[in-house]
Amino acid sequence: MGAVRRALRLQDVAEAAGVSLATASRSLSGSNGVSPALAARVRAVADELGYVANIHARSLAGGSTSSIGLVVHEIGDPYFTEIAAGVMDVGEQHGLMVQVRQTRRDPDHELAQIRALVANRVDGILIAGSGYVDPRAEQAVRRQLEAFRSAGGRVAVIGRHHLGVDAVLPDNIAGGRTIAEHLLELGHRRVAILAGSRGLTTIADRLAGIAEAVEAAGGAPEDWPVIEAAFTRQGGKDAALRLLDDRADVTAVIALNDDMAIGALSVLRASGVSVPGDMSVAGFDDIEVATDIAPSLTTVRLPMREMGELALSLALSAPAARPRRRTTGHQLMVRDSTAAPRSQAV
Repeated sequence: MGAVRRALRLQDVAEAAGVSLATASRSLSGSNGVSPALAARVRAVADELGYVANIHARSLAGGSTSSIGLVVHEIGDPYFTEIAAGVMDVGEQHGLMVQVRQTRRDPDHELAQIRALVANRVDGILIAGSGYVDPRAEQAVRRQLEAFRSAGGRVAVIGRHHLGVDAVLPDNIAGGRTIAEHLLELGHRRVAILAGSRGLTTIADRLAGIAEAVEAAGGAPEDWPVIEAAFTRQGGKDAALRLLDDRADVTAVIALNDDMAIGALSVLRASGVSVPGDMSVAGFDDIEVATDIAPSLTTVRLPMREMGELALSLALSAPAARPRRRTTGHQLMVRDSTAAPRSQAV
């Protein structure tokens, strides 16, 4: 029989990197006293070896409070704010402290935030927000999470396809199909789509749903132009300005999140474009402010707070033999920002 492989220790990382045990510890925890270059080299060695701290042993030794790390793209985005509220609701019920970190949709920064949470002895990690169409962009994160789980940590994600863990999956394809069907039923045939990067799975899925609806109606998806910009309110403004310069024939806009839709509405209003008289505008997510703006926003409702609750509940439940998948459902919320094209209005 082969020898039983012992768990990697911090000492092994220190020896492989040629540094002291204290330097290795400070490098992996992000503490002061180590140069950025040296800390990066030690982290690279740890990643290559597959080392991750035994968070449960460290928590017991340090007497720390049980905690969960929540990683989001943008904490200022209402989509993630509502997800975080759901996570915190369940966390409070279980006496857990929730640490929130943001990545700004940068895969390298996401990996750094996950490593920082591990160093801070969290007992579980939740990741909310779109993954990447190319799974290679998530390989390092997947390895880090696998090591974390092997040390006893719990993991669940929201809106991620390629990480091999329990996941809550927003109804993005079906929601995209629903919002496109709504505009088609109103009579719109010249529709522009304001989107974030197509490299994000959320964007790809919502676009796929829209394409399904267009094809089912006998149209060509390529006739619905996609304008890519930052997946933010400012991105919506930038995309709307480009739309006004290039697409005067468009009668409706689908923004692939409400933040972009609100940004677009502000530009259209400032440019004297009547909504929905001259142009209909639809969003996606149904953030709380969608009912308060003028005109109120037609959008696809996702149960964001419940998504956060479900993700943490999955992480806290007993591990399953295979990753669990939970879908969310969606609801079309028809409000004042969409109407039939002026040429078809009665």
